[in-house]
Amino acid sequence: MKTLITATLFATMMAGTALADTTLKLVEVITSPERTETLKSIVAKFEAANPGTKVDIISLPWNEAFQKFATMVSAGDTPDVMEMPDTWLSLYGNNGMLESLEPYLAKWEHTKELTPRALELGRDVKNTAYMLPYGFYLRAMFYNKKLLQQAGVSEPPKTLDDFVKASEAVSKLPGKYGYCMRGGPGGLNGWMIFAASMAGDNKYFKDDGTSTMNGPGWAKGIEWMVDLYKKGYAPKDSVNWGFNEVVAGFYSGTCAFLDQDPDALIAVAERMKSDDFGVAPLPKGPDGKSFPTIGYGGWSMFSSSQNKDLSWKLIATLEGPEGNLTWNKKIGALPAYTAAEKDPFYAGDQFKGWFQELADKNTVPTVMPTYLEEFAFFKDSLAIKTSQQALLGDISAKDLADQWADYLTKAQQKFLAKK
Repeated sequence: MKTLITATLFATMMAGTALADTTLKLVEVITSPERTETLKSIVAKFEAANPGTKVDIISLPWNEAFQKFATMVSAGDTPDVMEMPDTWLSLYGNNGMLESLEPYLAKWEHTKELTPRALELGRDVKNTAYMLPYGFYLRAMFYNKKLLQQAGVSEPPKTLDDFVKASEAVSKLPGKYGYCMRGGPGGLNGWMIFAASMAGDNKYFKDDGTSTMNGPGWAKGIEWMVDLYKKGYAPKDSVNWGFNEVVAGFYSGTCAFLDQDPDALIAVAERMKSDDFGVAPLPKGPDGKSFPTIGYGGWSMFSSSQNKDLSWKLIATLEGPEGNLTWNKKIGALPAYTAAEKDPFYAGDQFKGWFQELADKNTVPTVMPTYLEEFAFFKDSLAIKTSQQALLGDISAKDLADQWADYLTKAQQKFLAKK
């Protein structure tokens, strides 16, 4: 009997050890202290529901995330689950590094509750769910009511011409500027929004794969952005600004306008009185249309994971209704669940600008060509370097448009050749 008890205790101890040795690696790449703490709180619930399983969270600063994660992958240091930006999905999905989530979604109780858009975008590569989007980032225009009043501007600009005039008026105030330009990491969205709005079209390519970037309308939009900076309507050091800098530039009262996603609302609302700022639809171009970019992030599983079922359980915890709503309320994205739109959190005035855009037939939410394998490098490296050169006068706006067109044409024609 004593031998049996001893054997049983030993087996129990060994089982506990085996469970304790189960560690999942989770990488987050769009980071901030608040986001990380929220992620930890959701992960803690997963760990509590799966005794013996530990999740090792690796947080990569967004400004360096693309290169750092690529280095990790090259060294064979891949995670089980990662936060996947839309612009990276094609790169890793097309290279066979991501696990299809289709078998799991087919059985998951919450799949039908997701918005059709979430499932559609998650299947952007090979019509296969290599990612499960957690939320959407749609650009709208933050505006500082006090600065506009001081500059004699009666309302937020509704057209690009009005935007330039308002930016000029604000920039005449001592130490103030019109536009919080994002010239550093993540700045491509602004260029694409205003170039497409100036062109009156959001088509990135012609049928033969030729890029429209240096076509008359798009090139004029790129030149419009360069001129805005060179005329002093944006802070001089904004050529290097990333997300944190542009948001701080807005809530500190340095500049009057900021084109951003709902995630910026968190920091702005914490530091500004609700009566001092508003969020309006982006100004429209000459054709009466605007093309705010709509991006998304989500959760992906690497095919190299040795614990796929457990990794799915982690994704399901993060993406489940409770986890998803908790996550999006903290990060400021529009949720992936249809029912979430009825939540009181999203019914306030602060979200009106985004919902007005969604309701306006002349405002066209636009997805950048993230399906291209080369797009991640374009967005996070090439576009930053070349746009900064144009803003600083090292190359012309035409040179910038031509370089972007050349790169994207090659990428698109390569993509078309594979179809």
